Amino acid sequence: MKVNNINNKVTFTNADTIGLGLKAASKIVAIQEGGAGLSNIRFIQDSATGLVPKAVFARSKADLSENTFLELSESLLVYYCPAILGEGIFRKLYSKNLPKDLRSKISISAKDLLKNGKALENKRLMPVKAALALSAFAIPLIEFTLNYFKNLMTLKVFKQSNFENIANLNKAKKEDLAQAQKVENNAKKNIKKAAGIYAGCLALSGLLLKKGASSKLLQNISELIVAPGSKLFKKNQKKADFVNKYFSLDFADNNGKLALSKGQLTSCVLVGGAGYFGASKDRGKQNFLETLFRYPIVGFYIICGNELLEKGFRKLLYKNGKCKDLIDKDLNVPKLEDLKDIALKKGGNFDEVYKKLLKQKVFIAGLPLLFGIGVMGFFIAGSSNLFTKFRYNLEHRNDKKDIKGGINISK
Repeated sequence: MKVNNINNKVTFTNADTIGLGLKAASKIVAIQEGGAGLSNIRFIQDSATGLVPKAVFARSKADLSENTFLELSESLLVYYCPAILGEGIFRKLYSKNLPKDLRSKISISAKDLLKNGKALENKRLMPVKAALALSAFAIPLIEFTLNYFKNLMTLKVFKQSNFENIANLNKAKKEDLAQAQKVENNAKKNIKKAAGIYAGCLALSGLLLKKGASSKLLQNISELIVAPGSKLFKKNQKKADFVNKYFSLDFADNNGKLALSKGQLTSCVLVGGAGYFGASKDRGKQNFLETLFRYPIVGFYIICGNELLEKGFRKLLYKNGKCKDLIDKDLNVPKLEDLKDIALKKGGNFDEVYKKLLKQKVFIAGLPLLFGIGVMGFFIAGSSNLFTKFRYNLEHRNDKKDIKGGINISK
């Protein structure tokens, strides 16, 4: 076989060499390394690990509708709206008073700007970056309200507020009007609360834009928002990097454009979690306990579990001499777009060498994804439902049943 090299692009002499299955898998890897930061691959992972298993294990039409609404709206909100708000709306609005040479630096991470030590530039940039972060805080706040909107939707559409009925645990399916009113009132109250907090975020954003460059206090507040680790742990780089990575509200830099960052993802999980627990508590003990069982595990996996799994898997492969063509001693793996150059340098039959490298690349990236779908998706969803049913049956084990009339008489 020969290698065609047209305009410095390597093409296969035989387009069918890698096969349809490997092609499809490589497209998933390409999305993971594509141009939308974390967004595209996270959307796919969350849909695969969240919506699909919950749909399979749905306990009623109301349960299916709730999970579909939550999973799709959360994924679209968390993984695409930060870039839309940050890059598409607020960046243009907030940077118009900056000098042209500073506008392009807005996407540079705050921690890197602070390392550069250009105090005059940072005085202008930090308040703008903090204002952008606060304006994008609409995302976790809306995430917080989604569960309350879900409660209202189920109440209005299915006339249900009791989780035991929604989860098909209580066959009598009697609804308590007082509980229904409580669910509705608390939902509306918390939605208004989130709106009030966001109004405060916008007000602080306006103050930062107007006075941030000249106020030492506002400078400190700005740095705490977008580079908390650098601000709080100046003498401990390890702690500073950890806090910056997981708790900074600063945007990620995606080739000069603002994209979802780890810190923003963490804020969505934590703030959204408050909504999950609050909304579930309104609908009864079993809903709260099911959330308590599931959410911490899923939340940890979303924030850093998948990353830790990938690193651990690479370490295991490297230690056992597997995929050694791609994994180096620092556990780094080349991007998909670099595999053709690596195959050329290795020499030999290009199609065969490239196919081997592509298989390794797909294996390295694909197994953690399959683990997420299988364990974090189907296992957690299935076991969560089973434990809820077990707890409910255990709680009602002393109930007596009139065999003839089929009427439950609780002690």
